[in-house]
Amino acid sequence: MRKKLFALAMCAALCFAAAAKDGFLKGKLLRIDITDAVAERGGKSLSLSLSGVGSSSTVSLLGMERSLAKAVTDDRIAAVYINFDHFTASTSSIEEIRGCLTRLSAAGKPVIAYGASLDNASYYLASAADRIFLHPQGGGALTGLASTQPFVKDLLDTLAIDVQLIRHGKFKSAGEMYIRNDISPENREQYEVLLGSVWSTICAQIAESRGISPEALTAMVDGLSLSTARTWLENGLVDGLKYRDEMEEYLCHLFGTDQPERVKTVDIIDYIDDLKKGPKGRKVAVIYANGEIVREGGDIVGEKLSATIAKVRADSSVKAVVFRVNSPGGEVVAADMIRREIELLGKTKPVVASYGAYAASGGYLISAGCSKIFTDATTLTGSIGVFGLVPSFGRAIRKNLKVNMVSVGTNAHSAMGSGMQALSDEELAWYQEEIEGIYDTFVGVVSEGRGISKEAVDSIAQGRVWSGKDAIGIGLADDTASLLEAIEYVADVAGLDSYRIAEYPEKKSFYKELFGDEKEKNAPLVVAEALLKPGFNAIARMPYISIDPVKTLTK
Repeated sequence: MRKKLFALAMCAALCFAAAAKDGFLKGKLLRIDITDAVAERGGKSLSLSLSGVGSSSTVSLLGMERSLAKAVTDDRIAAVYINFDHFTASTSSIEEIRGCLTRLSAAGKPVIAYGASLDNASYYLASAADRIFLHPQGGGALTGLASTQPFVKDLLDTLAIDVQLIRHGKFKSAGEMYIRNDISPENREQYEVLLGSVWSTICAQIAESRGISPEALTAMVDGLSLSTARTWLENGLVDGLKYRDEMEEYLCHLFGTDQPERVKTVDIIDYIDDLKKGPKGRKVAVIYANGEIVREGGDIVGEKLSATIAKVRADSSVKAVVFRVNSPGGEVVAADMIRREIELLGKTKPVVASYGAYAASGGYLISAGCSKIFTDATTLTGSIGVFGLVPSFGRAIRKNLKVNMVSVGTNAHSAMGSGMQALSDEELAWYQEEIEGIYDTFVGVVSEGRGISKEAVDSIAQGRVWSGKDAIGIGLADDTASLLEAIEYVADVAGLDSYRIAEYPEKKSFYKELFGDEKEKNAPLVVAEALLKPGFNAIARMPYISIDPVKTLTK
């Protein structure tokens, strides 16, 4: 097996294609040793808590991909070292970064991974390396994937809270938790297929990197064969056990020295900061739709993102666009506003979609009209369906608080949707008709955008969530590609040999977010003045970055 060919550090140095004639690596070591999470959009943010003012930061996924792509052809970079212990990213982001690491290895630049704690995510990343080392007292387990879903109908019944679910799509499961006390057969089916597809991708890529069969890896997982560092080594999933000081010695050996200070290193964050911007007059825009889609006060505000898309459409320096979607969906009208603007944008410039961790329901709707849809194999996508929840608390208030709520209105259905009484059969039929109309429109948008019949869309829709790999097979996406690869594709379509990447919505500074553009120049004085002002609610106005974990539940 390829991973077991090297037993000694010096022997490894002799075998690496990036080594110089004397057998040692020449150049710099690119170090990826970060504690900040990798997110769709990187940046820094301040936060207030009872312990005082703090800050948090994330690393841009695009910045990470661009820097690793640059390192492939950068003669100054000889090898890559990655500490997987504190590396945090979604499964799809790891899939994309992993692809960058394998390209570096293929270019003759060895990738070396080290850490103490292994699990599904950290090992999925580490397995892309040519050599993996583990702390002698480290370890962990590969367990496969699971989705745990709560069902609260029994609790709601106890509290006398009534919930009515109106939906189109037997797989549209987001509201089931309120009306059932167990998972439905359809929901179980879709998650078994979904998780199985995602895990098969992860398992196959790990197995290929380690030179073993997927069946052998599955046997290790199912047999709980992996626990201590020694078991990982005995099963051939790591190449050696080293303490941190021994790891530093190993890196020194690769570069032909016994003095750590003589190993020239460059930190990935500094390497990202040094990326060239490109010419101003020719831009490829990346428009992010990251989070839940809402009308106001949330991650993706329909009117605001629509205005941003319109601005990009009017910008003659933007020659092509990647619509980066990382969304579980949300409110219908807000999503349709965005969809319409993407449609108009596509009439003036090449527009392709690139999917992150999930592009489901409204997240799929807003991008279905793009000329190409690129996804990760592990992306959660589809969920072409519609649902609405109507709770009523009148009975609960009467039972628990001994308060009787009485509605008086001018018409037969004046109190419909007031939240105090259940819907009548006639009212349920009205809501169902609305849901059916929205679903029919959704199916039509997908049919037109993907070039398949409405009947074919309906057969794969019904609210069902698919993995990105399976979405390609049924026509909901075109191919697997990272965000950077999507950018390169659309730039080629636009005939651009050189270009600048511009990201939208444009990120404002902390002070602009907090106090507005006009006060940024005097920001320190404004902060001091504001904090001293009675009634200033700093927490309510504080900008934030929401970091989503790997999600197996979609809306």
